[in-house]
Amino acid sequence: MFHKILIANRGEIALRIIRACKELGIKTVAVHSDVDGESLHVKLADESICIGPAASGDSYLNIKAIISAAEVTDAAAIHPGYGFLAENAEFAEICEECGITFIGPSPENMRLMGDKIRARQTVTKAGVPILPGTTEGVGTIDQARQIAEEIGYPVIIKATAGGGGRGMKVVHSPASLANAFAAARSEAQAGFGNPEVYIEKFCENPRHVEVQILADKHGNVVHLGERDCSIQRRHQKLLEEAPCPVLTEEQRKRMGDCAVAAAKSCNYSSVGTMEFLLDGNGDFYFMEMNTRVQVEHPVTEMVTGVDIIKEQIRSAAGLPLAYKQSDIQIKGHAIECRINAEHPFKFIPSPGKIDGYHTPGGLGVRVDSAVYDQYTVLPHYDSMVAKLIVHADNRDEAIRRMARALDEYIIGGIRTTIQLHKRIMQNKEFKEGAVNTGFMERLVF
Repeated sequence: MFHKILIANRGEIALRIIRACKELGIKTVAVHSDVDGESLHVKLADESICIGPAASGDSYLNIKAIISAAEVTDAAAIHPGYGFLAENAEFAEICEECGITFIGPSPENMRLMGDKIRARQTVTKAGVPILPGTTEGVGTIDQARQIAEEIGYPVIIKATAGGGGRGMKVVHSPASLANAFAAARSEAQAGFGNPEVYIEKFCENPRHVEVQILADKHGNVVHLGERDCSIQRRHQKLLEEAPCPVLTEEQRKRMGDCAVAAAKSCNYSSVGTMEFLLDGNGDFYFMEMNTRVQVEHPVTEMVTGVDIIKEQIRSAAGLPLAYKQSDIQIKGHAIECRINAEHPFKFIPSPGKIDGYHTPGGLGVRVDSAVYDQYTVLPHYDSMVAKLIVHADNRDEAIRRMARALDEYIIGGIRTTIQLHKRIMQNKEFKEGAVNTGFMERLVF
């Protein structure tokens, strides 16, 4: 096992990793920008080191500074968390070259699954269903027209190297195809340095369901069930729950088996998430794989009792999984609300000093956050300030528990999305489990 881990991140995920390391008996090093010196992860790590100014490109994305910090502090491994460098294959390679373990999958795995076309080719060979579409890049508008006619409108154009909604365009008719194709390629080039796109059938108003996997370096892979992440705004998740309220046991098993097969087909190791679209007929299709720990991993931890961060660290250290598939049992229901420092309905960022802070408590309530009273939420980084997670014996009870916890949560001095989540908890469509990715467009503010 590692004697010391450097955490190349900030905020709640850095704190989450520190907690796991402490329970494993591992020393920790926090890195931070010059404006993040009062952050909780800096205060609670065994050591800390400033790696640059506020701009992410000069600090949390500064590979040279992070590697230097690891070498100076004699860290044996680097945990990237999520975001920043978590899915940067070049960073993982540099870690290897410097004799530092990257806590995550191999650079080859990241490149494979980061290339959406190669990922589609890989999972198809493993028997995983995908939406009708191309398995090669589409380079010209003439090719795009022919493909769209073959699979039928509506179609969606996606960036091969993309994610987060960038380089993605939905096309409902031939008339708008040319403009959408050009815009998608332009966005892909600007956002990812690669203009290549592919085209697939557009699945209208699906549910977004993802399967959490654990994999070690000995060929063992298990899944921890699924999460429903359908409540999104502009492709950014706002709320997640586990298990998915509409999956049958048969669907759940097939989806889990597909996720495991896909991971085994590329010799994947570490934690990861297979993301699927679930249509109104109950059919599911592979969308992409996230080769890192997810923001929403706590809901899976709550229903399985598995510490995903600890298992990720154990896997990176070369240890075998502590679980077999038969050990994994889903118990109860969990919901997570992402609390952002934003206007709850206009979504305008609201950085500033927190004046008054009280977290909810009671049975089955968990808060993953790195903020505290008089802490200043900075404008330089992501607006998420906390994740509020609840667990209960069933979904109805979990919704009531979340509503109660939201009522107790006080974050003064700034605007947050707590009121938005209160509105969602009272929504009839949500209570009935009838949501899909179009839910936020229908929600009345």
